[in-house]
Amino acid sequence: MNEKDGAAAAPEVIDGIQSLHDRIDDLHRLVAHRLETEGMHAGSWLHEQATAAAHHATLPAWRRRTEGELRWPVAVTTAAAIALQIAVPDKLVLVSPSWILPAVQGALLIVLVTANPHRIDRESRFMRSLSLVLGALLSLANGWSVARLAIGITQGSMQQKPGQLLITGAMIWLTNVIVFGLWYWEFDRGGPVARALNLKNRYPDFQFVQMVSPPEMVPPDWEPAFLDYVYLAFTNAAAFSPTDVMPLSRWAKVAMTVQSIISIVTVALVVSRAVNILPGG
Repeated sequence: MNEKDGAAAAPEVIDGIQSLHDRIDDLHRLVAHRLETEGMHAGSWLHEQATAAAHHATLPAWRRRTEGELRWPVAVTTAAAIALQIAVPDKLVLVSPSWILPAVQGALLIVLVTANPHRIDRESRFMRSLSLVLGALLSLANGWSVARLAIGITQGSMQQKPGQLLITGAMIWLTNVIVFGLWYWEFDRGGPVARALNLKNRYPDFQFVQMVSPPEMVPPDWEPAFLDYVYLAFTNAAAFSPTDVMPLSRWAKVAMTVQSIISIVTVALVVSRAVNILPGG
């Protein structure tokens, strides 16, 4: 293109830029008019939106709405707890025959998985009630087993061999870990759905290390999931006290205290009895 052609094209380019500028001005006036009819000022509205966007970008995942956690870790772990109850000796079960209560628990688990098989992100009072009933049945059955085991050991009616007694105690102890992991997961900040949808922006009931760590040490999409609560329950049952996850609310402190008491009773009685009945003991 020579200088003469460029000079001829320059007015067209200028006219195009001016036309685009006029359209932007028209759009700006239209948006401002619309905001004013709704009682808002355009400048303050844009400032608020920019502030909200920046605030959302800096919020950690556990403080904002997320897509919800996967169902399968909860389902697999709960199924393991049900299987452990099937293996408990008949004299320690709540309902005879021993398969009845695990069958009811399994049916509830199937309903929960079928209704929401992928991600736990839908609010439903009925489904939450079923989930709480399942947790209550697991707690009741395992609590009964703990009580019967303690009574049997103190009264000398547990005639199992040392190895069998240790296995029985380990199954009950592990079920206790899973059950309390479920309770912590079900009630922290209102439950998994409430956490995913960030309903009412509740205060956390447990302080995980990632919540107070520098941002550069925590992935931006981190939020507590079911396995984090199982870890909390395991460390509390093993150490008989909080480790790196601190209870903040009163119900969390009470729940961790109860779990520690159950764990202490189970471990102390089972181990001491097993040592006493060892050959040559």
